[in-house]
Amino acid sequence: MSHAANPDLLNRLRRAHGHLAGIIKMVEEGGDGLKIAQQMQAVVSALDKAKTLIVTDHIEHHLEDLIGPLPGAVRADLAKLGEFAKYL
Repeated sequence: MSHAANPDLLNRLRRAHGHLAGIIKMVEEGGDGLKIAQQMQAVVSALDKAKTLIVTDHIEHHLEDLIGPLPGAVRADLAKLGEFAKYL
């Protein structure tokens, strides 16, 4: 599946986009700095999760190109590796 066809990735990015638009509005309206910083951290976290998803999907896609369809156990192991990717 191409990244463009991944509904989870697109939903995550759309939510982050909407959240960021809200932060911009808060800044324009002179919102509280602490609340703005907290909301910015939420967007950073959402983008980190989207990045992890796209990296793990990319790895899985290229592995399938090399060796063919991946068994369920291999997909489960890749999901575990994806958990490590969030620390990169």
